[in-house]
Amino acid sequence: MVDPKGLASTLFERLAPPLAWFSKSRTLKLYFFMIRRGQLLLIFPEFALFCVLGARCNAQTSDFAKDELTWRSQHAADLQKPDGWLSLIGLEWLQPGETTLGSAKDNKIRLPESAPPHLALLKLENGSVQLRAPKEGFPSGLQVAGMPATEQVLRVEPDHDKLNPRITYGNLNFYVIRRADRFAVRIKDAKSPSLAEFQALKWYPPDAAYKVMAKWVPYHPAKKISLITLIGTSYDQPVPGYAEFTLQGEAYRLEPVLEDPQSNKLFFILKDVTSADTTYPACRFLYTPPPDHGVDREGELVLDFNHLENPPCAYTPYATCPLPPAGNRLPVALPVGEQRYHK
Repeated sequence: MVDPKGLASTLFERLAPPLAWFSKSRTLKLYFFMIRRGQLLLIFPEFALFCVLGARCNAQTSDFAKDELTWRSQHAADLQKPDGWLSLIGLEWLQPGETTLGSAKDNKIRLPESAPPHLALLKLENGSVQLRAPKEGFPSGLQVAGMPATEQVLRVEPDHDKLNPRITYGNLNFYVIRRADRFAVRIKDAKSPSLAEFQALKWYPPDAAYKVMAKWVPYHPAKKISLITLIGTSYDQPVPGYAEFTLQGEAYRLEPVLEDPQSNKLFFILKDVTSADTTYPACRFLYTPPPDHGVDREGELVLDFNHLENPPCAYTPYATCPLPPAGNRLPVALPVGEQRYHK
């Protein structure tokens, strides 16, 4: 014989995540529940909510948890790619003139022993960087953007590295970046110690109460803000509008930037009070799909704070991460998403 109290208790535990909003909002109070004809009846002061056992509510809870686990798995997989952030082994700032790269001790930038003694030269002159061959010539297997290496002026976009050509040799991958008027070489190794020693990421439990619908309000015209980075440089980014949402009965506003005009994602750089102890101190990132009517029209936008992730600087000292603008520093705890990777 089925124990109604035991069955109700088990189901209530399974329904806890999707019902978390009710308990945290403090605007509704659960008085009692009962089992009747295969249904769980939850009585609230203003209304009653019915969930058929093993049906809709359970399926929604399962789908939410499954989606969160899928996203987390993909996030961890991206970090562990051969050219992901965990493969980063160096960030070397260039000085005017020639900089040699290779495994030999006489190079300005020492590469792992898997590299030839003298791999290449980089010459910084008049705001551009040239790739040049060492005296021995380029070693066989050195490629630039997938083609055999030749002497050339390298493309270096300021503050945006996606289109800067990758120079590869075996497990090594390096490219030139620009931050303000400074140039650097970012070096990656598919067999880096950070990849070999990768630890499991740390997460808060998923919580459906922190997946909220926000009102999207566009700026006409779009404004620009100056983002400060952890290394002290700054760069301008377009802000197409703002997202306004309610959490625990309070209204908040966040502004995203368009990190890549060709991307269909909005990029939120934000900080909340959990940064004092459990999350990365500088900030966390949140990428979202665009609003339902596009960034140029008023509409709605889903903010799933369960997808808050650490910036690259949380994993490596060789990244240059933007800090959150003043308006994106929330005076509320967001105890969801990714926690600190290092203590």
